[in-house]
Amino acid sequence: MSFIVVPVARALLGAVVSVSLGAPSLFGQQAQPLEFKSDTLKQGDIASGQTSLLGIRKRGMEVFATPFTKNVGYGDGPVNAADPTSPGGRPTLQNNSKFLRVNGLDAQTCMECHSIVSNLTVPFTFGLGGVGGSNANAMAKPTTIDVADTQHNGFAAFNGRFINPPFLFGSGGVELLAKEMTEDLQTLKARAMRQPGVTVPLVTKGVNFGTIQFVGGSLDTSGVRGVDPDLVVRPFGRKGQFANVRAFDVSAMQFHFGMQPVEAVGFGVDADGDGVVNEISEGDLSALSIFLTTMDRPRRTTESTAATNGEGRFHSLGCAACHMPALETRSPILTYSFPEVETDPTQNVYYSTDLRAARPGFQANGVGGIEVPLFSDLKRHDMGSGLAESTGSDLDRYFITARLWGVADTAPYLHDGRAHTLEEAILLHGGEAQPVRDAFAALTDSAQQELVAFLMTLRTPVAPAGDLMPPQPGDRRLGQLR
Repeated sequence: MSFIVVPVARALLGAVVSVSLGAPSLFGQQAQPLEFKSDTLKQGDIASGQTSLLGIRKRGMEVFATPFTKNVGYGDGPVNAADPTSPGGRPTLQNNSKFLRVNGLDAQTCMECHSIVSNLTVPFTFGLGGVGGSNANAMAKPTTIDVADTQHNGFAAFNGRFINPPFLFGSGGVELLAKEMTEDLQTLKARAMRQPGVTVPLVTKGVNFGTIQFVGGSLDTSGVRGVDPDLVVRPFGRKGQFANVRAFDVSAMQFHFGMQPVEAVGFGVDADGDGVVNEISEGDLSALSIFLTTMDRPRRTTESTAATNGEGRFHSLGCAACHMPALETRSPILTYSFPEVETDPTQNVYYSTDLRAARPGFQANGVGGIEVPLFSDLKRHDMGSGLAESTGSDLDRYFITARLWGVADTAPYLHDGRAHTLEEAILLHGGEAQPVRDAFAALTDSAQQELVAFLMTLRTPVAPAGDLMPPQPGDRRLGQLR
């Protein structure tokens, strides 16, 4: 029995504008190669307030969009025979020395996989922080891809994860929600510990995460639902693995690029043996996380009569039970911590931003915080065997509720992009969502189209981070960002 791994072409995305690295315009007479330079903005300069928010965001965009190359640390070192699938010691495809594609080492910039602002235009609208097409799907930690179906399954068996890249818009509001929800859950845990034997409901912002008890000197978390037993809400990653954007970025740097963050491996440490140290600094990751969490929030367009009817059906069918239209925060201020203490987001704060600012543009809620119209409960749910992954993990059937804001512009849908249309995505729901799926399937065609019309009012932002990309002479393609 033989298993053949077939490489999938990496998305090669052209530049729309030159970033502030001293590079000339794409349409100028001269071009020079770009090279990423680590730690050009120090962590201390961010924490001290010496650098403006605009300057931090510009540096974050450079980290996001500048190609990493071998001489600055791109790629892994020698193959680790004991663990050839984890970052640091992976082989490359056909011994090309740089790319693997089927288990990371699959791009040179974050932007290669996050660059489609809207799929509703032809050609698609290109820009910072968008979704990726199916060609940009990440393949995580497979050891088997049976492309010839030698097992006679009727499909190509694959024991890794196949992940379609989501957009990054509005992530600051999502992170703030998660931090406040975590604070609430930790408070409820402390209450349970003060009241042994009492069952304490774990409810925050209208989301029910089950119950907890303190019995016999220890916490009983058997009643916890949709969140890890440590009661940290992790809204990032399709499985809900990361508490904040920075944690996601630390992992992504290593998986996609083989770039080793200092905070993950240590200062002066060549953890992957590639001959380069201090590949991504603390300041680099701070700038990147601040840039991403100040990306514009998604928007909502004017509803037609059909869309208004569809919104009613969205609620009456039960979609809103998990895809909660909006959650509200107590504060408009997102704080950034380093090092992070996930169970206590108030520790080690070095910077903060007001999410009511023009970017990201969240609306005040009238009670001191902001409204985050994300259409999610930030909770994991069992989505049934039809959508289950095949890694052998207890979480194979579980996914965090997809945020529907911006959904009109962001096909394909579901965790791996298998659904080409919204109707198909809904009908593929199973598990906890099976009754709602069946109720949708029972609607008339016209009623289904009304619900879809409502979803089509949930749009991505116009020209995200456009203030970081000023027009240059002759750069006519900038108009496409509109």
